[in-house]
Amino acid sequence: MNKIPEPMLRLRLVPISKLAAAPKWQLETMRALREPVFLWITQGQGRINLGGSTRGFHPHNAIFIPAGTLHGFQAMTRVQGTAVYFGQDHGLDLPKLPLHLRLREASQHAEVAHLIDSVQRELDGGRPLAQKAAYHQLGLLSIWLDRRSQDRTEEGAQPSPQLNANERLTARYAALLEREFGSALNISDYATALGVTATHLTRACRASCGQTALAMMQARRLFEARKLLLETDIPVQDIARSLGFSTAGYFARAFAQHIGEPPSAYRKARPARARMLN
Repeated sequence: MNKIPEPMLRLRLVPISKLAAAPKWQLETMRALREPVFLWITQGQGRINLGGSTRGFHPHNAIFIPAGTLHGFQAMTRVQGTAVYFGQDHGLDLPKLPLHLRLREASQHAEVAHLIDSVQRELDGGRPLAQKAAYHQLGLLSIWLDRRSQDRTEEGAQPSPQLNANERLTARYAALLEREFGSALNISDYATALGVTATHLTRACRASCGQTALAMMQARRLFEARKLLLETDIPVQDIARSLGFSTAGYFARAFAQHIGEPPSAYRKARPARARMLN
């Protein structure tokens, strides 16, 4: 922790209320980020799916999502709090597995709030070496997370429940799907790679998160398709190829069936959609 990684880490703090205002498809579709994120919920409730296991969240929940972890987020009421994005080049020793802690003691609430406020003050203060100071404050948050990951049964912190067999299989599928969703693999291929039948995999996914294995795969591909259509000028046929569709026509039909309009029309409406997101 003596040297800030280069390029400078893309540390940022975002109000969760802003994230929760995003379109439903951006929130609820299972996807992974290339950087870790820490969610501190102070108000509201909803559900979060971490690696294929769905759990409810409430005020004073602390959730850590490692980079590459498939997850989806559903707000059931107005949700407030802070999301801490560590950046890809954070250089910190962070937990390798997701954490979902339900903190019950006021002292623990104050501890988390103080850690986040310290990072925010440095980023907003405009003082010399603010980025360096914020980075070291982030290191304290990483230590807090490491301590919680080593002892989830401490007084005042309700541990995350252990995964059952269905959730473990779904988590393995989710991790494999995140690596391979752009390939032409079908559900039978995924099941074979995981050492189970397609029927078993589908049953496990439905039991764990209420979705079939096929629905999870389709949603992940279409999530990526929407992002590429909105954020890039990559030709539709190239997007189709990159997501494992055999032809651009098949991709266009699948996209229209699930989204309600073809990819070309979806892209043409990009300026209006961008205004909605701001």
